[in-house]
Amino acid sequence: MNGRLLHRLIISCTIAIVALPLNAVMGSAGEEVLDTVTIERLIGVKGELSEKAGVFKVSVPRSDLEITVAAVKMTPPLRLTSWAAFQKAGEQAIVMGDMVLQEDQVNPVMSVALENGLEVTALHNHFFWDTPKVIFMHIGGMGDDGKLAGAVGKVFAMIKATSGSTGHVPHVELTPAQTSLDPKAIEDILGVKGQLANGVYKVTIGRTTKMHGYEVGNAMGVNTWAAFAGSDERAIVDGDFIMFENEMQPVLKALRSAEINIVAIHHHMVEESPRTVFLHYWGVGPTRALATGLKAALDTQRP
Repeated sequence: MNGRLLHRLIISCTIAIVALPLNAVMGSAGEEVLDTVTIERLIGVKGELSEKAGVFKVSVPRSDLEITVAAVKMTPPLRLTSWAAFQKAGEQAIVMGDMVLQEDQVNPVMSVALENGLEVTALHNHFFWDTPKVIFMHIGGMGDDGKLAGAVGKVFAMIKATSGSTGHVPHVELTPAQTSLDPKAIEDILGVKGQLANGVYKVTIGRTTKMHGYEVGNAMGVNTWAAFAGSDERAIVDGDFIMFENEMQPVLKALRSAEINIVAIHHHMVEESPRTVFLHYWGVGPTRALATGLKAALDTQRP
């Protein structure tokens, strides 16, 4: 091997050796990472980063609440802490969280979450025998980590603003036996006939899914229903709403836009296909306004 060839070989090997770590560094530097500084700034809360999991979590203890569960004085470590966790997903981010709420905070906080691009994925209790009642609202979302953090920050701000039972509670005094509302007005708006019994006018709209490979429908409880009582001027509506998973957020937005309160979101079945979610609701107002709000929610669903 002559000197010139040996020189070229040494240079080539050197370039190859140097290039490997450079590419590794560039690949590491090119990975998408969460902007934790911006997340903290927009939420207004310091968070903790799990480098191993790649998850950044912010927590807000509900130390403002005085809750007892079966005479046990509850503290934030006993599940009275709201939190939101962020994880990078390619160029975007995913957020999941759990909000600790008093009953009258639920719907104002839910509206803020929905209006700012977050998904509301569940609403339920975590305790029995709690005084006053505490409800847990689960949230999620995918998008720019800054936008998600801004939305979570607004949710936390609304929780703080409505702390201390300052939220609106819809009150109405009525007895179903004295119901005087016009069922025809409800039928005309919903496009479905119902039945009036014992002062309650009830409409049921069936859907279908499959359990264990067999179709189940209205008679098996796979339905949306609404029960009205009161007068045309002042009535209540109580009911269930069945949704396929991809219908859930539009339905929630429509009901909240109509000022109909969501009181629970959960499953009634497991392993059904397509997957279904049920929400339970309660509304107070003129009969036509309540029926129009329900119709707007129904119209977001596929036939």
